[in-house]
Amino acid sequence: MAEQRKGGMTVQEAGRKGGERVAHERGREFYETIGKKGGQTVARERGHDFYEQIGKKGGEAVKATRGSEFYSEIGHKGGQRVKELIQQAKRGQRGAPARGMEKVNAGLEHPTGIVGE
Repeated sequence: MAEQRKGGMTVQEAGRKGGERVAHERGREFYETIGKKGGQTVARERGHDFYEQIGKKGGEAVKATRGSEFYSEIGHKGGQRVKELIQQAKRGQRGAPARGMEKVNAGLEHPTGIVGE
């Protein structure tokens, strides 16, 4: 995309500057509120199929950059976490992670954040 300049700055620079000002003036909650409203509108207008399509597209992009081994690794870590949670429930120890699980939980990285607790 070509840069558009108006008054000495690109459109991208102006957008970033405006976003920073709004964040400073209104705070994080404002963005959470408008994001939630936007998500609800998209869900209402486009439906379930839209989310299936973008999920598949995103999954394919992650697979292309990280490889299928990435999914195998996070699936294994998630399975280990479930196994630990089941053991905790059987022992009646809800809430506190089993010994050593802090490292497993910390290792559940995902390109968009943290997967797991």
